[in-house]
Amino acid sequence: MHKSFTDQLGNEIMINYPPRRIISLVPSQTELLFDLGLDEEVVGLTKFCIHPIEKFAAKQKVGGTKKLNIDIIRELKPDLIIGNKEENSKADIELLQQEFPVWMSDIYNLEDAIQTISDIGNLVDRQPEATYLNHLINAGFRDLQTLALEKNIDKTVAYVIWKDPYMLAGRDTFINDILQKIGLRNIINGSRYPEIELPQLQTKNCELVFLSSEPYPFKEKHLKEIRLALPKTKVMLVDGEMFSWYGSRLVKAVQYFFEFQNQLLEK
Repeated sequence: MHKSFTDQLGNEIMINYPPRRIISLVPSQTELLFDLGLDEEVVGLTKFCIHPIEKFAAKQKVGGTKKLNIDIIRELKPDLIIGNKEENSKADIELLQQEFPVWMSDIYNLEDAIQTISDIGNLVDRQPEATYLNHLINAGFRDLQTLALEKNIDKTVAYVIWKDPYMLAGRDTFINDILQKIGLRNIINGSRYPEIELPQLQTKNCELVFLSSEPYPFKEKHLKEIRLALPKTKVMLVDGEMFSWYGSRLVKAVQYFFEFQNQLLEK
């Protein structure tokens, strides 16, 4: 049967329902589809959709999130493509929309992420599974916020996502909202992902600097430069997936953040 849906950008699509040949263009949403039980239905994904690894290895790759292989997508004959406004290029999406039903998410905070899980659950006929995931995520983040208040976790932080040039997560980002949810205050007032020089960061007097594992793969060797420039600041490597993936990964993120909060409380 055919069914109509409206995506988070206001586009209306008509799909064969439930869809049987799905291509996902975003890693966190791909993981969500697998966690909703759509092992057979997902026929294509990007080279960055690495979780779970055994399912990633078995599926056809359709390029990267920013540079899709349109010919491979055509060969797979999807009856649904799922993308995201920030992750995918506008040109690729507009081209695909001429040929296939493309459902797009648009996510800036935890509430948007929870709505997206619900929307995708409806889209792929997995409403009970999506509702259960959202129950776990909602309960977990309520507890995290309660702990932050009870233990007075209120520290300033700079979240670094890129090097050469250094780029930080600013306002109007999912990362910024997650930081707030666990009791941290982003020192960057600029929107999206502004560039910054280390001398500028010194003037911010932040208590914490997080070096994310993605999109730039910060490692132990990168800590030295930041620590030399900011000797009074605690500089840490953090798991970027936990701070920036907005699908079912949020269930695992809850436990990560509980341990993270306890680490911040250690003297």
